[in-house]
Amino acid sequence: MKARALAWGLLLAALPAFAADVDGKWVGSLDTPNGPAPITFEFKADGSKLTGANLAPDGTPIMIKNGKIDGKNLTFSVDVDFGQGPITFNYTGVLAGSEIKLHTSFMDMPIDFTVKKS
Repeated sequence: MKARALAWGLLLAALPAFAADVDGKWVGSLDTPNGPAPITFEFKADGSKLTGANLAPDGTPIMIKNGKIDGKNLTFSVDVDFGQGPITFNYTGVLAGSEIKLHTSFMDMPIDFTVKKS
């Protein structure tokens, strides 16, 4: 009985380590009317908390907010200012090995893309 309890305890203690797979730089592109636009994220997991940034094309970090990890599922927000005040992009994603499939929307139009670990 004690062995089973120890095994469960070790398994539960290891769960935050699975979230660590998201740590690092992730790159991909978005399809636009003007062709593909590069997109880069840098993520850092601390248990169920996700921090990091979306890197603008010039490399300027745009910090993510409200980042959470639940198993392989990610949620976070990024405020982007196109010159007329910030717009919040709410992201959901699923970590699958060396890829994250992300979803957001802009003006009620869905945006789906994949980033890969760099």
